[in-house]
Amino acid sequence: MAEHALRREKLGLSLGRADVDALVVNGACNVTYLTGFSGDSSWLIASPNRQILVSDARYTQQIADECQGIEVHIRDTQQTIQQAVGDLLAKLGLHNVGIEGEQMSVANFETLRSAAPTISWSVQSKLVENLRMIKDAGEQAAIRSAIAMAEKAWEMFNAMLLPDDSEKDLSDAMEGYVRRAGATCTPFPTIVAVGSRSALPHAPPTDRRVRESDFLLLDWGACDGQYRSDLTRMIVTRAASGTVEKRFEELYTVVLQAQQRGIDAVRPGARAAEVDAAVRNRLEEVGLNQYFNHGLGHGIGLQTHEGPNVRLSSKDVLEAGMVFTIEPGIYLPDWGGIRIEDDVLVTEDGCEVLSRVPKDLGSVLGTKRA
Repeated sequence: MAEHALRREKLGLSLGRADVDALVVNGACNVTYLTGFSGDSSWLIASPNRQILVSDARYTQQIADECQGIEVHIRDTQQTIQQAVGDLLAKLGLHNVGIEGEQMSVANFETLRSAAPTISWSVQSKLVENLRMIKDAGEQAAIRSAIAMAEKAWEMFNAMLLPDDSEKDLSDAMEGYVRRAGATCTPFPTIVAVGSRSALPHAPPTDRRVRESDFLLLDWGACDGQYRSDLTRMIVTRAASGTVEKRFEELYTVVLQAQQRGIDAVRPGARAAEVDAAVRNRLEEVGLNQYFNHGLGHGIGLQTHEGPNVRLSSKDVLEAGMVFTIEPGIYLPDWGGIRIEDDVLVTEDGCEVLSRVPKDLGSVLGTKRA
């Protein structure tokens, strides 16, 4: 399709700057990005003037359906993918070939190098991933659709939530809600963390039940085909008593204010590190920054975690078309955690918050159940 051909053309320009004849693309998401192929076990030989998708006979028809306009080589059943790619590189007369430093395992590279001993190899870093950071119109539409599916699933989750539900029950149920909303699946195991367990940013589900606390944390998403969404919301599950509710309201307000500062800092040309710093500055003002123990956000698209990297150590500079999460949190051991996560798109003059699930304090407290 036209968008995939344009992506391959942009990669060709990157190869020229990297001074390599070709790049062996073996990362599955990178192959999908460049060709449209949604399967696996297939590598792409990409040079500035020619690209060959190397696969096997299991995928002949699928490739024909998904990848119009690209040259395809179906390897012999007695060949490994490494042997097939090595043979092709030799036949093409290529000399300086790059591999994907973040994708190619040492074992795969050693086998590939043995299959093509005349090649001069170099490790290339994020040539495709850097292209993937800027989402084109089709990708943005797919992400918006994945967000809408997650939002429909959220409505089902809230309608069906009961005091005797366990974290495991709810995590499993969300898989079904997401599929009923039209998604292919969830992009990661849903996190449902009740009360003090919400102090664990990636809490695995247990048999702890909703009625055992006044609130829970829900981190979920949906996949529209290959593209993903990622959201987090807090849910007040029953009328809280005294200091617990007061503390929740105070901390929730701080996290929401911090997130808004991060959103306000998003614009083309801003450094991703500046967005993270804007959030931490608000938390530092109230003496809570030490309880925010992860980066502010991550790019989202074909993978749940991709570029740009939104944290203090990041060197990424924001550009229009980037889509990433903004997810500040405060995690207090033995009490619980509060995280609010939205997906945002960098626009020409700022950003657009793509996710619309209510997050104002009034809406959160309005979810109380007896």
